[in-house]
Amino acid sequence: PPAHSHSDWIGPPDKHSNLRPVIFYVPPEESALERRLREARQEAQACNQRFWARHNRAFRQEKEEFIYSRLKAKGLEMRDETGQKATLNAEEMADFYKDFLSKNFRKHMQYNRDWYKRNFTITFLMGQVALARALRWLRWKKKNVEH
Repeated sequence: PPAHSHSDWIGPPDKHSNLRPVIFYVPPEESALERRLREARQEAQACNQRFWARHNRAFRQEKEEFIYSRLKAKGLEMRDETGQKATLNAEEMADFYKDFLSKNFRKHMQYNRDWYKRNFTITFLMGQVALARALRWLRWKKKNVEH
C-alpha cells in the first residue's frame, strides 16, 4: 500500500487457500493495546491461511485420486477420446464429498473451536481499544474546553 494510506489493504484471493490476504495498517503512534489487537488479527489470518491451504490441497488431491479410481474401475481413462478430462456424475461426486467431510469432521471441529477462540479474543481486544480511544478523546475534549 502507498505510504499515505491509513487503512488495511485487502489483496486478491490466494491460489491455495482462496482467502484474501490483508496487509494491516500500522499507525505511527500505535499503542501497546492496538498492537496486541493487530497482532491477534494477523495471527488469526495466518492460521486461517495455513488451515485452508492444507485443506484445499488435500481436497484436490483426494478428489483426483477418487475420480481416477472410479474411472479406472469403469475401464475409462482420465481423458476421453477427444482429449477432454473425463468426469463423474453428480451422484458419484456426492459420495466423494460425503466421505471427505466425514473423514475431516474432527479437523473442522477443531478449526471451528480455534476460530471462535481467536475471534472472541479479537472482539474483546477491539472493545478495549474502542474504550481506550473514547476515553482518550474525552480527556482531549475536556482539556481543550478548559483552555
